[in-house]
Amino acid sequence: MRWWWWIPLLLFAGFLGVAAYQLTQPKDDLVPSAMVGKPLPEFELPPAAEGTSGVSTADLKGGKPRLLNVWASWCLPCIAEAPQLERLKQEGVEIVGIAIRDRPEDVAAFLARHGNPYARIGADDLSQVQLAIGSSGVPETFVIDGEGVIRYQHIGDIRAEHVPLLLEKLREAGK
Repeated sequence: MRWWWWIPLLLFAGFLGVAAYQLTQPKDDLVPSAMVGKPLPEFELPPAAEGTSGVSTADLKGGKPRLLNVWASWCLPCIAEAPQLERLKQEGVEIVGIAIRDRPEDVAAFLARHGNPYARIGADDLSQVQLAIGSSGVPETFVIDGEGVIRYQHIGDIRAEHVPLLLEKLREAGK
């Protein structure tokens, strides 16, 4: 038997060894954001639906910290987080929304069905603002301080257990 016939078997064994090693490593849930600590980019978005106000960078500056929630009517986890956003609103949190690649009638139907915790909702039809702030999907929520600087990024839907953390991050951003 020739020695080079063993090469594919050795390569496969090496692949299995690397895969087995990776499976034994602890899972890292934290995805570091390159935008945390940086100011929001300048933007101005039109209203996402009739009866809502658009959003600009200036709306996220001027005093108090706010949540910036990136969402879409077609996003199932966005439905799941709707009660938590309402809870945050009841706690006195101002929430600004950015609707991603959505139609005004779908945004309006979503708000009618699941509630409207938003002070303003801008339409980001091309995901330009979404990408500029470092968001890679929906839903994502950012804590923005009173100067318009991103202080925290929450990836995924907000669940009941995340509400206290977001409230704490908002308090920290207000200092």
